[in-house]
Amino acid sequence: MKDRTTQTNRLAALGAHLSARGYEVDLIEQGLRVINTQVTPNTTVTITCRARPEDGGRRWFFTTSGDPVAEAGRVIDAGVDIMSRLADRDHHSGEAAQ
Repeated sequence: MKDRTTQTNRLAALGAHLSARGYEVDLIEQGLRVINTQVTPNTTVTITCRARPEDGGRRWFFTTSGDPVAEAGRVIDAGVDIMSRLADRDHHSGEAAQ
């Protein structure tokens, strides 16, 4: 249970950061869904938080397609990466292109 709570807290912190910047966010069972409603069509990415074995097991944010975003303690860095993914759907593959 502690692992799930830690993951949820970190995703909630990231969600608060992105929400303050005008993104629509929603904590769902799969992770944190982030929507850029400022572009048409809207772009969406879902972010998870889990251990990254190649970084000593530290928690990282990942896209649901498995792309690393940033270490979970680096909310601002993660926010910049996510905003970039959602702003320029022509230059990023995967979920944000939906």
